[in-house]
Amino acid sequence: MQTALSIAMDALAYGMALFIICIGLSLTMGLMRVVNLAHGAFAMIGGYIASWAARDLGLGYGFAILLAMLGTVLIAIPLERLLYRRIYDRSELSQVLMTIGITFCVIGITNYFFGPTLKTIPLPAELARSVDLGFRGIAGHRLFVIASGLVVAGGLWFLIERTGFGIHLRAAVENAPMARALGVRTEIIYAASFALAIGLAAFGGVVGAEFLPIEPYYALRYMVTFLVVVSVGGAGSIPGALAACLLLGAIDVTGRYLVPDFGNFFFYLAVILVVCIFPRGLMGRAQ
Repeated sequence: MQTALSIAMDALAYGMALFIICIGLSLTMGLMRVVNLAHGAFAMIGGYIASWAARDLGLGYGFAILLAMLGTVLIAIPLERLLYRRIYDRSELSQVLMTIGITFCVIGITNYFFGPTLKTIPLPAELARSVDLGFRGIAGHRLFVIASGLVVAGGLWFLIERTGFGIHLRAAVENAPMARALGVRTEIIYAASFALAIGLAAFGGVVGAEFLPIEPYYALRYMVTFLVVVSVGGAGSIPGALAACLLLGAIDVTGRYLVPDFGNFFFYLAVILVVCIFPRGLMGRAQ
């Protein structure tokens, strides 16, 4: 019983960490229709900034997260203006080639300046200790990740579905010339959406560092995982991304607990089955 509860809580926390990282990529691909293979690179940058802020500057965990998100967005905005705007209307192949080029550049720069070692992000005592839930104890950090994932999911749904920003974003994606004719500043909408996706990637890179360790090849190592989550959930679908992360997280963690020698076998087997049954993902929409 205790083992089953441990697996369930670890799977839930891992799935939420994946969701926080991947939801920005899902929105970028589904709403902005940009295949951004450098998404993981921005999550990695956020992790590096947070590690530097917490370990070298001595800032608290919360301040390290804020600095990581702000710093990563400030790095990404010039790239959006100089590079990404050139591929918004290009083919998927052009987007893949440019963004994977950015990924390799970030990996090279990171490896040169910071070396190949793992970067840790110290947790505050409140998150490091175990919290008694009555039926068992669970690490405070895992509860924090789960709560963060729920807040991100609810906040994004409200932003996209219930605000003027979400209406303008969908209009800019569906018909940019008409949206501009109606007074929508599409350049600002795209930049804000891109910044939101990057900020979430940085946030996920920090809070998910316990599950996906921060190191120079992070962006390449987990690129397929992030793309798989978006494909299984359906690009642009917040409920779909959440369902995919929870499903795949549960399968991956359970498989590693019970049959560790099989590695990621059950994870990718589940991906194959879901994609065969739901070609557009669990909650994807026809484009």
